[in-house]
Amino acid sequence: MGAICAGGVVFMTGAAFAAVPLYKMFCQVTGFDGTVRRAEVAPAAEDVLDRQITVRFDTNVRDLPMRFRAEQTLQKVRIGETGMAYFDVTNTSGKPIQARAAYNVVPESTGPYFQKLQCFCFETQTIQPGQTIKFPIQYFVAPELATDRETRGASEITLSYTFYPAKDGAPTAAANGLIAPARAR
Repeated sequence: MGAICAGGVVFMTGAAFAAVPLYKMFCQVTGFDGTVRRAEVAPAAEDVLDRQITVRFDTNVRDLPMRFRAEQTLQKVRIGETGMAYFDVTNTSGKPIQARAAYNVVPESTGPYFQKLQCFCFETQTIQPGQTIKFPIQYFVAPELATDRETRGASEITLSYTFYPAKDGAPTAAANGLIAPARAR
């Protein structure tokens, strides 16, 4: 009986630690709760629709001495067409900052259709004192948005990013030379 109880405790503890990464993976695969999906390729040219949709970019910072802004606050793209947006992040402190960006999409029902080809989110970024880094995002709105009963009338999508402190010390794309830092401002 003791072995069964101990096994149950070990299983429940493991399940508790696995819950967050499994939920994150579930949301990224399904677009649940406004989570954006990752895509490997953009739709073919013949799948691009004539209908345009407005994509708004919202930026936030939580408990960090930095500026974070989208170079454009909105873009109009045709559904199925690949869009590219750039974000500037500036460390306004006198010491390096490690930060990570998380995102969501509103309205939530459009989450499965807003898909990223390239993004800086969920990777720890190290930003040196006074440094400004330009981060790209490449995305598209999947053509299926236009035929889904819940989203076919959508005319606007908001992609909201929040940078928050990261303390894991993981290597960053900027430190590895994958993202070219912009000049300090």
